[in-house]
Amino acid sequence: MALLERKGRFTSARPLFDRGQAVALERKARSREGQIAWVEFGAGRARLLRDLGRIDNARDVSEALTLQRLGRRGFSRAVEEAAEAVADSPQQVPRQNLTDLPTFTVDPATARDFDDAVSARREGDGVRLWIHIADVSAFVRPGSALEQEAFRRANSTYVPTSVEPLLPHSLSSGVCSLSPGDDRLAVTSEFLLAGSGEVSSSAFYRSCIRSDARLDYDQLDRIFLGREKPPEPVAEALALTRDLAASLAGRRAGSALEVNKSEPAFEFDREGQVVRAVAEVATEAHRLIEQLMVLTNEQVAELTSARKIPSVYRVHEMPDPERVERMLVQLASLDLPAPPLPTGMGPTTAGEIAVEASRSVAKEAVRRGHGGEAYSSLILRSLKPARYLERNLGHAGLGSEAYCHFTSPIRRFPDLLVHRALLSAVGGGEEAPSTGEVAEAALHASEREREAMILERDADDICAAFLLERELFEEGYGTRFEGEVSGVIRSGAFVRFGGRLGDVYEGFVPARRIRGERFELNEEETSLTGSKTGRKVSLGDAIAVEVEKVDAPRGRVDLFPADG
Repeated sequence: MALLERKGRFTSARPLFDRGQAVALERKARSREGQIAWVEFGAGRARLLRDLGRIDNARDVSEALTLQRLGRRGFSRAVEEAAEAVADSPQQVPRQNLTDLPTFTVDPATARDFDDAVSARREGDGVRLWIHIADVSAFVRPGSALEQEAFRRANSTYVPTSVEPLLPHSLSSGVCSLSPGDDRLAVTSEFLLAGSGEVSSSAFYRSCIRSDARLDYDQLDRIFLGREKPPEPVAEALALTRDLAASLAGRRAGSALEVNKSEPAFEFDREGQVVRAVAEVATEAHRLIEQLMVLTNEQVAELTSARKIPSVYRVHEMPDPERVERMLVQLASLDLPAPPLPTGMGPTTAGEIAVEASRSVAKEAVRRGHGGEAYSSLILRSLKPARYLERNLGHAGLGSEAYCHFTSPIRRFPDLLVHRALLSAVGGGEEAPSTGEVAEAALHASEREREAMILERDADDICAAFLLERELFEEGYGTRFEGEVSGVIRSGAFVRFGGRLGDVYEGFVPARRIRGERFELNEEETSLTGSKTGRKVSLGDAIAVEVEKVDAPRGRVDLFPADG
């Protein structure tokens, strides 16, 4: 991927996202300065393959980055034709007809693929709950070209400007999506729960459902706040699941991590320029769906694990005691409350300490009014990353003895294998995957997930930088922004801040730009400390900054302290 530049009568191609020298573009190429191009470098020349847009357009730059990281976009004609063929002829197996059951979905307002739907009704002193998940396994069959392509992709990849889906749109946003008013094939998990949220019985089977209401998170929050009436067919189900989610959260409160995290959401104009953004945080509507999906994932994982059926598990191992001990030292350096360090701490105790610390730190961040995400990052860095594995090792972050990803087969390949494993156990017409198959898929999906996360983060940075550039053009350099320190390294501090158009900006303040004295990183790596006065710039601190420079196509922002 290259940026084309004019030098006299010649055009050169300079690598856009990687380091490298500019090389001459072949003479016959028709090009213009400021153009992003897909080029082939070699032998001191660059050959133009495709024009990808303008360097001053956020959408063009984001899409160019996505193409470079993924290697290609879209599906081959053979895969598209295979998807269209199976869309009309899914696997024929016995199903329960649940189309008369009041059912709803809750997704982001912009979503087109609906993996999951919910039904609920009062039964005695408890609640009967149905979680319906798109039956992708009825369309994507073992050994097919569709399965091979889904394995290669492993997950849908989301950037602010587009999505590269796991499955072709004829499936992902077509017949697999649980769209309102359409009869759809599903795999249903049916639970009877007591008022406390304890599961007293469960059943899993293939079904046919019809969603009565498609809600988005903002709409559901308005309903919960009494600002909007719930759709009549699902009003009772919404009220029941709201109470049920609260009970489930209460049962999990002492064993699950509590972290502060937000995700940027960008808005673009017709020309592809980003015009505003917001850092979205989890609301009651998000938490409701999360609790129901976590419950379902746990129940499925417990069944396949108990029956020793080859499957893919989502594991989050207990942390190393040394890393948790280091985390407690870091929290103490920031005067944050934390549980005492026990003697002879093993991995299980270390996990319990991390959960307790996450809760006490979250409360302190609320009291201080800043630092929530920064402090949570210290907790998360002390833990091992979650990953896919063919063995059940539990999920420390959720406090689950068994956990898997089952509820998003439109977007994740491991979920498809879990569906097959579950259906093989309950006589649903599928053969369980082999141990080798799930082991290979788990390793590959974990790698692809990491790659997708890096791409999504980098694309977010680019779009945020373009938005900041727009705000500075309208407001002028010299604008003061209020933010907080999100990270510290030896050479300076990262600062997350917000402005008039968005609250998703982040930049870097070099230590040399902090006036008055020399600043050095402390031993705990939580503060930059002045060598003369001991003045500190610490993780989570409130700080005012001004922008020195924005390199929008690379997502880089240079800052300096507004107050010296």
